[in-house]
Amino acid sequence: MERKDFNAWLESLSGTFVSLTDSQKNESLDHLISLSGAVQLRHLSNNLETLLKRDFLKLLPLELGFYLLKWLDPPTLLTCCLVCKQWNKVISACTEVWQEACRSLGWQIDESIQDTQHWKKIYLKAVRRVKQLEDQEAFETSSLIGHSARVYALYYKDGLLCTGSDDLSAKLWDVCTGQCIYGIQTHTCAAVKFDAQKLVTGSFDNTIACWDWSSGAKIQHFRGHTGAVFSVDYSDDLDILVSGSADFTVKVWALATGLCLNTLTGHTEWVTKVVLQMSQVESVLHNPGDYILLSADKYEIKVWPIGREVNCNCLKTLSVSSDRSISLQPRLQFDGKSIVCGSDLGLYQWDFASYDIIRVIRTPDSTNLSLLSLGDVFALLFDNCYLYIMDLRTEKVIGRWPLPAYRKSKRGSSFLPGETAWLTGLDGTNDAGLVFATSMPDHSIHLVLWKANG
Repeated sequence: MERKDFNAWLESLSGTFVSLTDSQKNESLDHLISLSGAVQLRHLSNNLETLLKRDFLKLLPLELGFYLLKWLDPPTLLTCCLVCKQWNKVISACTEVWQEACRSLGWQIDESIQDTQHWKKIYLKAVRRVKQLEDQEAFETSSLIGHSARVYALYYKDGLLCTGSDDLSAKLWDVCTGQCIYGIQTHTCAAVKFDAQKLVTGSFDNTIACWDWSSGAKIQHFRGHTGAVFSVDYSDDLDILVSGSADFTVKVWALATGLCLNTLTGHTEWVTKVVLQMSQVESVLHNPGDYILLSADKYEIKVWPIGREVNCNCLKTLSVSSDRSISLQPRLQFDGKSIVCGSDLGLYQWDFASYDIIRVIRTPDSTNLSLLSLGDVFALLFDNCYLYIMDLRTEKVIGRWPLPAYRKSKRGSSFLPGETAWLTGLDGTNDAGLVFATSMPDHSIHLVLWKANG
């Protein structure tokens, strides 16, 4: 259309517009605006359609494409891999993308590993494993049969499970094969701990003994408690053994000679758990590398400095409530940096440098749900009927596994977690071996193990 023709059209339109009533003018304006908007949207849509059809992963420099991909969440990345072969090739070649995907699951990433397929494989295996946990398909069960009386004490280490029984024996089992490696005659065992050469047992006869696995001979006998010995721990480096008893005391012994070096008092209930561990943090009371003893009864956890000087005073007493109706659960966890214990009020975590409570997890039913082990990403909990896996980032239970009618001792020695590295993040390799073990009324030991994740 020529300009003069366009001007003439406007004049005629103007004349027509002037002759209209006000209501007609408003209707005409609305109609013109709607037509204008539709034309603009159509124009915009046509241009956007052209732009959207351009493959940005193909057109952009590879480094810029990688940068954009890092902003996508992992499920979207997996969907993008299905767009075409080129997208799958680009996405599968970006190491940082899959490292970031693994970080989203809470893992500590070793950035020196630059194999993209390594990280993608780990992520996919972890996603599959979490789905199995949700669907109750991650675990399988087996039993260890060999004791002729109730099994009171369990201790697990490196694929081996030690069991101590009222039948005056202790056995060492390979949990993967179910084979008994050693079986030796002992006293009644309320607590056990072992290494490759020896077994240390705490007994209901108020004594502690050290045994040689290969010969079954008693190496050392520790006498001095006036109540059953419910928990033992030791350090070969310090040549020290510690024990907690129903006589409300903790004793420190020379491991090699059996001599009692010190008796620690202050507990007002049975001492059901002792843990000897090296501190990993510094405070005004201790340095990294200092050996620390934790002892727990029904209501309190006490912290003691243990080193070459065995005469020591309690550094700190921890509790969750001054109300004596609120009790601690028998599981106590200490890694040198934090202390973790369950209670009727929930799960408590203390910072070991300051002794401040840094986390309280209110479980759905705290009075029945007990702590087995807590990591950075997951916690393993249980009650009378199920094992529970909690995602600590959301504090939601993401999976559970049925348990038989097992013997749940109040002292916590007849049940334990197995491998716990996976609680700090599934890495594609640590979801194997023992998950949970407990003694049964028929004197067998019930095992929950990971299924192979192909």
